[in-house]
Amino acid sequence: QVQLVESGGGLVEAGGSLRLSCAASGSTFSINAIGWYRQAPGTQRELVAVFSSGGSTNYADSVKGRFTISRDNAKNTVYLQMNSLKSEDTAVYYCNAVTKVGSRYFRYWGQGTQVTVSS
Repeated sequence: QVQLVESGGGLVEAGGSLRLSCAASGSTFSINAIGWYRQAPGTQRELVAVFSSGGSTNYADSVKGRFTISRDNAKNTVYLQMNSLKSEDTAVYYCNAVTKVGSRYFRYWGQGTQVTVSS
């Protein structure tokens, strides 16, 4: 089991910045991939940025050049630095972790943190 707790959301003006944090606890040694998704009202949850199983990073095209995912392994924490925010970035942001136990994969979600960008 892995627990994920997000923080850092809030209200910001367009062009501003926010940094989200995701603290992982529990069986963090089994985490295979970890990253961020978001969901705006009336839309499906979408990938924002993720560390894949090999350690490489993947970003949604809409955030490339503006958002940066990073991690502090000593703190079991993943960050999402969001710069040049746009109104279309408004959404609930969720931390997601995928664990691998033997040949099985499990997915975990945090509770989400609201990001609102005012134009």
